[in-house]
Amino acid sequence: MSRVCAVSGKKALSGNKRSHSMHASRRKWNVNLQKVKVMVDGKPQRIRISARALKTLKAQQKNG
Repeated sequence: MSRVCAVSGKKALSGNKRSHSMHASRRKWNVNLQKVKVMVDGKPQRIRISARALKTLKAQQKNG
């Protein structure tokens, strides 16, 4: 399974890890993925969704 959000399409970012002496080595910032049951076409499905997208969906559900 890849680390990609099923709703927003967010994926891991990459960059440099910097030591105290400013030496650079590559690192990754992974997406905060959560496994959630969501209704898709009237059927419950388990998908991996980012925490930010989940928060947005819950807010939309609450507001109507």
